Amino acid sequence: MPTFMDVHTGFVNATAEDLRKAHEADLAVEADEMVHFEKAWLDPISGKAFCLSTGPDKEAVMRVHSKAGHATSEVYEVPIEV
Repeated sequence: MPTFMDVHTGFVNATAEDLRKAHEADLAVEADEMVHFEKAWLDPISGKAFCLSTGPDKEAVMRVHSKAGHATSEVYEVPIEV
C-alpha cells in the first residue's frame, strides 16, 4: 500500500487536543476509503499540520480528510524511505 504525507494549513494556535480530535475524525472514517492514518504532527506557530498515512491513492486520502472536516489538496506520495 502506498505511503502519503499531507499538509494542512489553518491550525494557528491549535493545541495537542485539537490535533488529536482532527486525527480521531480521520480514524473514524478512514476505513470507508481503505486508508490508515499512522501519525499526525502540528506546528501551531505556522498553523501547519502534517499527516502520515497509507492508502490506495492520494485521492482516497483527500476524501477521508474532506469527510473528517479538514480538507487538503496538498497530499504527496512518499515512495522512498531510508
